[in-house]
Amino acid sequence: MHYKRVYLYYNLKHYNMQLRIKEVLKEKKVTVVSLASSIGIAQPSMSNIVNGKSMPSLETLEKIASALDIPVTELFEQPKNNTAKLTCPHCGKSVEIGVISNLC
Repeated sequence: MHYKRVYLYYNLKHYNMQLRIKEVLKEKKVTVVSLASSIGIAQPSMSNIVNGKSMPSLETLEKIASALDIPVTELFEQPKNNTAKLTCPHCGKSVEIGVISNLC
């Protein structure tokens, strides 16, 4: 099973993809704690997955998708939010700007 995780991780990095679990959690108004509990993993592990610090197994991705009542493929779609949040290094003020993703 470990090879599937490595393959998934390689593909996500190779195609510059990120899982959009955090965005789906916001859309569904579900917390990391409740998601972790519903799929039977520890909250710190779920936090690491949501924040991109660890790569879930395909089985875990399927459990996450099932718990959120979405197809697994939705976890790999481009984020629907076309804004980026920047913080000024001088004053610390946050600014949200629009992002253009398809220039070509």
